[in-house]
Amino acid sequence: MSPQRSGRRAGESGTRAAILAAARTEFAARGYDNATIRGIAAAAGVDPALVHHFYGSKEGLFAAAMQLPVVPSEVITAALQEGSRAAGVSAGEHLAATALALWESEELRGPFTGLLRSAVTSDQAAAMLREFLAAAILRPVASLSGETDEDRATFRSALIATQMLGLAVARYLLRIPPVATASREELARAVGPNLDRYLTGDVGR
Repeated sequence: MSPQRSGRRAGESGTRAAILAAARTEFAARGYDNATIRGIAAAAGVDPALVHHFYGSKEGLFAAAMQLPVVPSEVITAALQEGSRAAGVSAGEHLAATALALWESEELRGPFTGLLRSAVTSDQAAAMLREFLAAAILRPVASLSGETDEDRATFRSALIATQMLGLAVARYLLRIPPVATASREELARAVGPNLDRYLTGDVGR
């Protein structure tokens, strides 16, 4: 038998599995902000370039590690841009409808509710989710608010987060009626104006 060669793992599937396993460990131990592509690659025994090749960015890697079928920043940015162009539908309503459709999709329902439950019962999980939300969701939302002042833009995006996370907890975890039984369209129309105000209206700051 020839000696086993060191270096890159044989097989793409084995390499991906090793990266995802290392990512889950690193994110859990260090949080989203402190985990790095280089550190995850070292733990997986691969070159950092391979991580970028397979997953593109730390956000993409986190989404894959948490079994999220989408990269949140890409979906949020597209939803806000499409909403601003859609006739008769505001950006806020379109954003709410998009989020609700994603949360209730077969691919995302389980991972999403799992993340929510972990965040409300574990300080470590809450910190990791908070860091991820700040980097992957609040930042792109803030950039689309039109605010030139960074603090005001961040405040607006954080208000949007309170609305959407509160809606998710009420609908999927607490199952508060009639929010839990309302249609996605009803909820999007109801919360859309709030999101529009948080995004571009008067927020009193």
